[in-house]
Amino acid sequence: MYCACRTETLRGDKLKKYKIAVIPGDGIGPEIVDEGKKVIDAVSEKENFEIEWVEYPFGADHYIETGELLNEDSLKEMEKMNAIYLGALGDPRLEPGILEKGILLALRFYYDQYINLRPVKLLEGVDCPLKNKKPEDIDFVVVRENTEDFYVGIGNRAKEGKHRQELEVIRSIYSVKFGLDVELEGDEIAYQIGVVSRKGAERAIRYAFELAKRRGDSRVTSVDKANVLSHVYNFWRSIVEEVSKEYPGIDYEFNFVDAITMWFVKNPEWYQTIVTPNMFGDIITDLGAMIQGGLGFAPGGNINPDGVSMFEPIHGSAPKYKGMNVANPIATIWAGAMLVDEIGQEKAAKDIVSAIEEVIKEGKVRTKDLGGNASTSDMGDAIARKVKEI
Repeated sequence: MYCACRTETLRGDKLKKYKIAVIPGDGIGPEIVDEGKKVIDAVSEKENFEIEWVEYPFGADHYIETGELLNEDSLKEMEKMNAIYLGALGDPRLEPGILEKGILLALRFYYDQYINLRPVKLLEGVDCPLKNKKPEDIDFVVVRENTEDFYVGIGNRAKEGKHRQELEVIRSIYSVKFGLDVELEGDEIAYQIGVVSRKGAERAIRYAFELAKRRGDSRVTSVDKANVLSHVYNFWRSIVEEVSKEYPGIDYEFNFVDAITMWFVKNPEWYQTIVTPNMFGDIITDLGAMIQGGLGFAPGGNINPDGVSMFEPIHGSAPKYKGMNVANPIATIWAGAMLVDEIGQEKAAKDIVSAIEEVIKEGKVRTKDLGGNASTSDMGDAIARKVKEI
């Protein structure tokens, strides 16, 4: 998880320094990222390490002004850093998907961030929409494969007649080309091709089993739709079975994606570590966010265990609240905890999550979405103070 080659040791091995790329992004992104940085700076002072923040302008304003989404020089610079901290992307002035595909997905693919990691944990003091469910009932993690499945982005539309269509997927572990002869009668169609590779699935599944081992979990749940999409997901299941043999102390099970959404609501306490292909992971983690209290409490990590990982809240840019200092920054602060955990500062990560929980339990500082009138910066200040007390 932790790459020592990217750590600079200063002052006689007493202070470790990490270089973190920051992309504040759009809407409320800059405001919530500022609070995340504030909390990380506070915990780094306490735990005796140092963060150098390097900011990049990529987002809607930069794209509208320059026509540039990302550039090669910046990508190469960030490749030498310890991690990336992302605020939020999205702007109503632009067609949906331009920033998400051109920046977010481009970063995931460029750095081969093949794991999307989503903790689903109900903190004490947070209201849960599920009746009678308590923090001890909702505490699991979803490992989502992040670069394959139906999100590879290849497909097309075809009208009546004969067509020849060439589609290509290029990844760090393989490249594949599809040459399709389409002969169509009667109607216009659209199609999308999903791709699951052995290496791509295996590395995600192994990551999940390793994480379960580290967490002390006894069970890994794999999610698919093998009863309908049998070619792709029976292949996935066979790899789960193969990898599981390396972990005799951890059981495994299979859930269909439609069934697991039902059981998330009825019996969330059953789940420990979940591993899922890309599309289904995208679906079930939003439900997970709701049962842990809402999008304001949902962090995410895009992980390359041997490279550069990126951390972000899973909510959007909320452009109507831009500059108003009212957004809840907790998801971004929690994503910052995941960031410092990934670079090797596990104690600091636990302190941040504990500080979030303590501030919520005290109830003195609550943003508008939590029924209070505290500002974004009020919440960041409170958590930064609390992290020093823990």
